[in-house]
Amino acid sequence: MSTLLTLTGFTYHHFGPIDLQLGAGGSTGLHGESGAGKSLLLRAIADLDEHGGKLTLDNQDCSDVPPNQWRQHIAYFASESFWWADTVGEHFTASNAHDLNTLGFDNDVLNWRVHRLSSGERQRLALLRGLQTQPQVLLLDEPSANLDSVNRDRVEKLVATYLNSHGATALWVSHDRDQLARCCQQTRQLHQGRFIT
Repeated sequence: MSTLLTLTGFTYHHFGPIDLQLGAGGSTGLHGESGAGKSLLLRAIADLDEHGGKLTLDNQDCSDVPPNQWRQHIAYFASESFWWADTVGEHFTASNAHDLNTLGFDNDVLNWRVHRLSSGERQRLALLRGLQTQPQVLLLDEPSANLDSVNRDRVEKLVATYLNSHGATALWVSHDRDQLARCCQQTRQLHQGRFIT
């Protein structure tokens, strides 16, 4: 598995330094107590927050890439998604019926008004929306926290299929150790902004 994303002496907020390598086609699980810096780490990797040290994607340094271009290749999936238009379809550039069906939706979901979506529906649709740009790195912050077991399994399968078919990688934050064991090739524990395993 070739290395896709590398963090070397990476610092963010008052956390770090940390070193991490993420390989193409696989995912790394990240767990730790609340307040350990997991979500902040994902935001910093997405270049949404200030950071220091070295951060490279395919050997290209983050500091050499405009933030909007960086985020075309690195997608941050926050635990709470943001919606800016009234209907679901306005958030999608093209309808991909297969992916909608894979996550348990009929095609008419594109006509639904965003305000009627449950938190779990928002979470699944936000994942599909983010995958439209075909990012190389998925930064997943509790991507199935609001889901029942059936929809959790659908999300896990979709992510695994995407990583394999696109040669992408994921950093997957979850408090569910069983999920990380199922979905990730390796796991790391974060404590006060540093890896302890």
